[in-house]
Amino acid sequence: MLLEGIETLLVLSKAKTMSRTGSLLYISQSAVSKRIANLEKKLSKKLIEPEGRHVKLTQDGINLIESIGPTFNELRGLIYEQQSIIEHSIIRLDCSETLIAGYLSTALGECVQRDNYITLTTNHTPRIIEHVQSGIAQIGVCAGYLPTHHSLTTFHLFDEPFYIVYADTLTQLPATIITNDLKNPANTYQLAILNQLDMKPIMEMDSYAAAAQLALAGVAPALVPLSVVKTLKIGPEYCHHFNEIEPLHRPVHICLRPSSYRNTRIKAVIETIVDAAAKVVLSPLTST
Repeated sequence: MLLEGIETLLVLSKAKTMSRTGSLLYISQSAVSKRIANLEKKLSKKLIEPEGRHVKLTQDGINLIESIGPTFNELRGLIYEQQSIIEHSIIRLDCSETLIAGYLSTALGECVQRDNYITLTTNHTPRIIEHVQSGIAQIGVCAGYLPTHHSLTTFHLFDEPFYIVYADTLTQLPATIITNDLKNPANTYQLAILNQLDMKPIMEMDSYAAAAQLALAGVAPALVPLSVVKTLKIGPEYCHHFNEIEPLHRPVHICLRPSSYRNTRIKAVIETIVDAAAKVVLSPLTST
């Protein structure tokens, strides 16, 4: 019961509503409320409180998540390792959406056609790491820097460059820039580099595609990875590259639990992705 409550609180901390949490856990909204109430009673602490139509964690709830969350994910991962992956077991691959769209759709399509029990989901890198650590996903393909002490086996595929996309010609670095969410741990490294380059982030999007569209509309220049440039078919006349922004590249990794690599089906998926990554053309676009 205690573990159920902790799992429910972890999901609720991200889902923000009881109904969404119930959907993710395949239980009713009333069951979510009951689990949280039982956990609060067990710990003698108030863990959540209403925030408009949403629910937020109290400071006690935040403290609990920060102290127990990583250990709980590892425990779930250890339980997962006791399960056998057989011929018809589902293998879930959690991947950055931009990588699927820009580079890996063909390779992953081949994997799914070859093995009908492979399923694909998309997430941001921090969530992908959590899912692989806990055994929710067997393979992760991440864009951006990985957290330290993740205890996963990783394969570095390549470093993806960024371009500054804008509707008008740029002859020098812009003073302001649209970025993706810099609070995302996979992206936080960018802020220090942008500060050094005297480029001020003025908007933080949850989607690189949205940032690129705003830039093409002339709102402000945007920092966009090559995968999104390829996906949106943005012309080279709108893509500007400066040597100074090379440190902003995104490392791309495969990650998995160490024990998972012994499975032949998982190893075949990884080999397909590695081969596809080796064929990715990362030569700079012609900039204006």
